[in-house]
Amino acid sequence: MKYVFMIMIILLMTNLSADLLIPMDMTQSNHLKAYGVAFEALKQKLTVNWLLNYRSGSFLIPPSEDIATLCKLRGVHYEEVSTARIASIHAEIEKENMNSVVLEKEPKIAVYVPPNAQPWDDAVRLALEYAEIDYETLWDEEVIAGELDQYDWLHLHHEDFTGQYGKFYGSFRNAAWYQEEVRLNENLAANLGFEKVWQLKHAVAERIRDYVKNGGFLFAMCAATDTFDIALAAKGVDICHSAFDGDGFTPNYQQKLDFSRTFAFKDFELYPNPYKYEFSSIDASDYAKLRGAEADYFQLFDFSAKYDPVPTMLTQCHTDVVNGFLGQTTSFHKKYVKKSVIVLGESPEVDEVKYLHGNFGKGTFTFYGGHDPEDYQHRIGDPETVLDLHKNSPGYRLILNNVLFPAAEKKKLKT
Repeated sequence: MKYVFMIMIILLMTNLSADLLIPMDMTQSNHLKAYGVAFEALKQKLTVNWLLNYRSGSFLIPPSEDIATLCKLRGVHYEEVSTARIASIHAEIEKENMNSVVLEKEPKIAVYVPPNAQPWDDAVRLALEYAEIDYETLWDEEVIAGELDQYDWLHLHHEDFTGQYGKFYGSFRNAAWYQEEVRLNENLAANLGFEKVWQLKHAVAERIRDYVKNGGFLFAMCAATDTFDIALAAKGVDICHSAFDGDGFTPNYQQKLDFSRTFAFKDFELYPNPYKYEFSSIDASDYAKLRGAEADYFQLFDFSAKYDPVPTMLTQCHTDVVNGFLGQTTSFHKKYVKKSVIVLGESPEVDEVKYLHGNFGKGTFTFYGGHDPEDYQHRIGDPETVLDLHKNSPGYRLILNNVLFPAAEKKKLKT
């Protein structure tokens, strides 16, 4: 009887001290909110292990009644795992193409977004808010004032760093929202001491470039991917049609582009026509549209979790085939992607990169083409995506991989 009692005590203590495994395979009821739970654990100073390639990138969290309760409240599936089970998991990780990455602390997150309401949504803000991950917003004033250094991670979305107001002139120049956009940007540029809006935007791009060079993490989607690199290549060169800035281009502007200054792209051709809804030859939107929603998808690459932990982190998903989605910048022609860049995902059998990553100075950048992973062709004025209808979205998981990525211990972030 004495021994039975002791065994019961041991079993009870084992259960009370069981670690929490949040699986990210098809057993997970809400993939997106699972990332938010991992962030909350980091906020509570708990050590979170990101189990790369183990059940599609699961999280292992020390015993915590608060985290277990949070999982129940948010509808996140978790499993209590014994010491023996943990040992078995680590043995499997050691043997297979897997890795365990320690997440040290939650990164401080900033989203670059104008203070006025926009007639489109930002998929990253939707993801952050749905996952209940804290973030702050900033705009040109804060960037020019040097406030980027306060943040570990910066997101850019449907923004135009070339000073051409998103190339919406052809379709929306008479729309009230477009005219308000022009007025606000011109006033802001003047208040910050710039003669032209494009000069302000180039200066903002330079501050962001320095931020990454000094160790920041940059994640861009949609038009922010190519317009950022265009602005860097065209530093100080007027590439704007008179419809945007009231005067002509710098002579031979194309020949004055400096591709050594860009993050991801090279040798591209600019499209200055104000009626053409396109910035340059980088974007492959037209080719994606020809395929149509049913045939548009991209494939995630499989990386060595032990030798390439960073790209492995960024591609964690419960599927390696993800539905495509359009944006002003949908994907990138491979011939314009620099050889130093790591391609994370591309459309098979066509010349299109959808998802890429690279290092710049002490920091990193990740570019993800398209506007909203769960709205194939999100148009101006469309209602926002309701993520409670897409709890297990692979496309949104890739966004949240990037949000979590800077939390990893620094030695794992070297590629």
